[in-house]
Amino acid sequence: MSPSINVQRRRLLLGGATLAGAGALLGWTQWVPARALAVEAPEPAGPVTLVVFDDHGRRLGQRTQARVIKTTAQWQAALTPAQYYILREQGTEPAFSGKYVNKPKQPGFYRCQGCGNALYDAATQFHSGTGWPSFWQPIAAINVTEHIDSRYGMTRTEIHCTLCDGHLGHKFHDGPPPTDLRYCMDSLALRFVPTDAA
Repeated sequence: MSPSINVQRRRLLLGGATLAGAGALLGWTQWVPARALAVEAPEPAGPVTLVVFDDHGRRLGQRTQARVIKTTAQWQAALTPAQYYILREQGTEPAFSGKYVNKPKQPGFYRCQGCGNALYDAATQFHSGTGWPSFWQPIAAINVTEHIDSRYGMTRTEIHCTLCDGHLGHKFHDGPPPTDLRYCMDSLALRFVPTDAA
């Protein structure tokens, strides 16, 4: 590779990093696709094992299923632009904007908006004051997966849906007992299923 091409590549990388850093400082992150600020990783392939729940909230046990994989066009057809931004581009909805910020009055649980995988029981939801739906544990540990997120100059634990690899939010260690964890999720990534009406 010629020296001039190397110089051009370095300038492009530095320029992109500077723009991304400035955007994060100025609060532009909700308008900049997060995947444009990170290295694109291929979606995982192969079957996954999940704990399955019916719409009455009954635990049906572990099942091995084919992972939900769609093309960009298929995801865009299945999701609203805002849902696509969260689930497929690792975006974040503005604080206090989501419909699930407050714990529902009726019992139920949350499924993934992208694939229907059961994610969180409403009984584990709590008011965190952060502006996002927060839970102290997932409905089943294997139904979510963790990734290291080192964007924006910090290291966080990113939470994805195990079945479709959709971005859901992040996990923090400042939650209530009994786990002391806070799964800070995006409302747009979730779909509430009331079990008393099922």
